[in-house]
Amino acid sequence: MNLRRFLAPIVTVMVLGAVGFGAYQTQERWMPFLFFVNVSKSSDYGHGHDEKAAGHDEHDHGARGDRVKLSVQAQKNLRLDVDTLTPQEYWKTLLIPGVVVDHPGESDRGVTSKVAGVVTGIKARPGDTVKAGEPLFTIQLASEFIQSAQTDLVKTIKELEFATFERDRIAELVQKGTTAGAELLKQRSAVDRLTAQLNGFRRQLQVFGLTPEQVNKVEKGELITEVVIVAPVLAAPATATAAATASPGNVVTATVTKESHTTSPLLFEVQELKVTLGEQVQAGQSLCLLANHQRLYVEGRAFKSESDALADAVEKRVPVRAEFADETPGAWKPQDPLFIRHLSNQVDHSTRTFGFYLPLDNQPRVFEQDGQTHFVWRYRPGQRVRLRVPIEKLVTYGPDGKTELQPFVLPAGAVVREGPEAFVFVQSGDMFIRKPVQVLFADRTEVVIANDGTVTEAEYVVRNQASAINRALKAQAAGGGGDPHAGHSHD
Repeated sequence: MNLRRFLAPIVTVMVLGAVGFGAYQTQERWMPFLFFVNVSKSSDYGHGHDEKAAGHDEHDHGARGDRVKLSVQAQKNLRLDVDTLTPQEYWKTLLIPGVVVDHPGESDRGVTSKVAGVVTGIKARPGDTVKAGEPLFTIQLASEFIQSAQTDLVKTIKELEFATFERDRIAELVQKGTTAGAELLKQRSAVDRLTAQLNGFRRQLQVFGLTPEQVNKVEKGELITEVVIVAPVLAAPATATAAATASPGNVVTATVTKESHTTSPLLFEVQELKVTLGEQVQAGQSLCLLANHQRLYVEGRAFKSESDALADAVEKRVPVRAEFADETPGAWKPQDPLFIRHLSNQVDHSTRTFGFYLPLDNQPRVFEQDGQTHFVWRYRPGQRVRLRVPIEKLVTYGPDGKTELQPFVLPAGAVVREGPEAFVFVQSGDMFIRKPVQVLFADRTEVVIANDGTVTEAEYVVRNQASAINRALKAQAAGGGGDPHAGHSHD
């Protein structure tokens, strides 16, 4: 009995404490109803609707100056891009304009006729893509010199055969002792002389466009009446392999030309045709103009004050990022960083700028039409480029002041400014919280913020439309500041 009297007060205190704690934890749910009942009772007794007496000023409208709630429809209208942050190395860059240009001595190439004759066949026309060694024109020979060279070649072969037979016969006589050795030396000299003439005629015919197979036919007595002009055969650059082996994702149609990854043929596009079918051409006359766009240059135009930074980039082989104009994002694979090859030593007197050049490997899309293979190149001469040359590495430091931390890089639309302050928005459900950040560097496309703990890698940061969200935040503050009852009714 005494034990029960002793425990009763303790149990009562524990129950009251639990009830009080539960009421405190759920006050946001029952407090508005309590105040509403008090106001109603005051009105019933004829004292009027006194909001202040009812404790209305204590009512929390849920509005704070650093956050705004956006509906699902509003988020879709803004097309928000939200993602976590990842620290990354960032270099402050020098933004320089540029343009894609031809590779001097390699991009454009003329094709000429080596002999006089009549054009009897045109194998490629403007817009066609041809590989090195593929036929371009057929020329019917009209050169007396070529005809006489073929005749002389056949005649020399016959004379060489007779001289070789005589040399062997005299060698047997000398061995038997019936003929002097001087006669054998004389016959050997004749064979050597005719052999040299034969090789000369062979090289001469090949210089004028005959293939080794055609020269062999001439030696057998067959007269060649036409030659085939082919695309120039050159050693393809090692870095051009990717151009001739376009990935299936970069193909316009389903038909793809498959090339070896080890040997890449040189590709030409017929830009201009300078002869017509049946036209009489002379030796050395231009037949067409070919363009090889597998390797190009990016020409940057910089001021003299920027030459030191560019010279350091050349010396240290600093990778330069290129942004090409008029490209649809995702249509091509990302371009690898470029490297400056050389700087020009001349300043243009009108623009006061000098050029510097970066080799550029082109990328094609491949398709077939009417039995012809066509290549659509990604880069074309005249295309505008923005070059970002790294000049200074941006870093931040941890609380100890010694630990080097990489900053966060965001699109320019992720940050909004108000005077000296800069803010980003962090999403938490439908709520968007504004947080101040330190901007280390900003340009038209990017902004770099310090990794100082204001925002962390675990938070979802809005990467665009920060200005629009900030306007919504200001509108909310203006709506709640002018009228304490704005946006809801007390009826």
